[in-house]
Amino acid sequence: MTTSTSHVPGAPLPADCRDAAAVLNRGCVCRSVDHEKLSQALAGGVVGEGGQAKDSLGELLATRPHLFSDTRVYVAEAHLQFMADLIGVIEQVVGIDAWNERVLDYAPEIARHSPAAAGVFLGYDFHLGADGPRLIEINTNAGGGLLNAKLLRAQNACCTPMLAMPDPALEDVFVSMFREEWRLARGEAQLRCIAIVDAAPAGQFLAPEFELFRQLFESRGILALVVAPGDLSFDGERVLSGGRVVDLVYNRLTDFSLAETQHEVLRASYHADAVVLTPHPQAHARYADKRNLEALTDEAWLKEIGVSAAHRQLLMTGIPRTERVEPEQAARFWASRKQWFFKPAAGYGSKGTYRGDKLTRRVFAEISRGGYVAQALVPPSERRLLVDGVEQDLKLDLRNYVYQGKVQLVSARLYQGQTTNFRTPGGGFAAVFSVSCQGDEKVCNERERL
Repeated sequence: MTTSTSHVPGAPLPADCRDAAAVLNRGCVCRSVDHEKLSQALAGGVVGEGGQAKDSLGELLATRPHLFSDTRVYVAEAHLQFMADLIGVIEQVVGIDAWNERVLDYAPEIARHSPAAAGVFLGYDFHLGADGPRLIEINTNAGGGLLNAKLLRAQNACCTPMLAMPDPALEDVFVSMFREEWRLARGEAQLRCIAIVDAAPAGQFLAPEFELFRQLFESRGILALVVAPGDLSFDGERVLSGGRVVDLVYNRLTDFSLAETQHEVLRASYHADAVVLTPHPQAHARYADKRNLEALTDEAWLKEIGVSAAHRQLLMTGIPRTERVEPEQAARFWASRKQWFFKPAAGYGSKGTYRGDKLTRRVFAEISRGGYVAQALVPPSERRLLVDGVEQDLKLDLRNYVYQGKVQLVSARLYQGQTTNFRTPGGGFAAVFSVSCQGDEKVCNERERL
């Protein structure tokens, strides 16, 4: 979903480009999601008697009312390009030997095993700050990609016809990604069976996505299973589930180093390269450990390892300053706490994260013992929408779904509170539409109409 633009990476975006998307996010409060279309998309487009969708995940929306927002989010085309440019530079830095030496030094031992697979669904999460997108974290195992692909199919026209519609044909892109992971590890052998693995998968909030992936893989001729780690066995050569040989594991676990006892089968088979595991512990260590953000904002070190001046500028512009929290620095961080957002180094899903201005001394005492990073605070932008007939402003972040440095999809998450939560009325995943800088004046001139 990247586009070409004459904007220079790292340079401030022209005000009219910023304003165009901001005006729409503030003034266009119409509902863009067609729920019947969404039900059909979630059911694979199969329609039953009377034109009603046969929703094989019929309770999805009923049991998860805040999974999808009814509105869309507008983002300047140049902002989308800036994020893609930054992601491309990070991919290059991660490929430098000195990078791997630094980040693997503090990673768990298992991360030193180097599999052939690259790792599916990296998630680069951004806030839209006053001066443009700012990377707040990188995740392996980013959830929601297929759900957002379905959401794109359910969009109605909203406010203006001049905006670019994202390509909704993403299922083939995702399947090709998994086939590429298999090819990297096994060459031209046939991919026959994928196991989608998570702890107690039926109870996970994104469990409906597991079923969607199962259906997707099977529609492309690949047997797919949704299983817990305990459903797997390893005979020293093969991973099996219910008597079936598992070729590839789509890993949705949040035990990124496979250290827990119940993950022994995956740990042993991964070490033996008996199964293609994706994403895997080394991908997490190289990309998603929050301490890596400190390395990406260490300009002197980046220069030392050969990162160009232009790329360093882009990294310094696009990533908020990040520092490790050490006990000897506790007084300094407490005094300046309102400027920071504190995150556990190996955290995920906003667990254990704190805005500095919300911290109590008790919680900060735990943070200051170590294992946390402090990131310069970048307040999120907002999207105005109607909730039960009342206009409200919800915060938003932007998630880039990425494979091998290429952005496949950008989606938004709307929420209230400190972090994304999928508990906010009107919030949830939202489709992202780009606003071109060319002709933005037309949008800006509609300020009064909106």
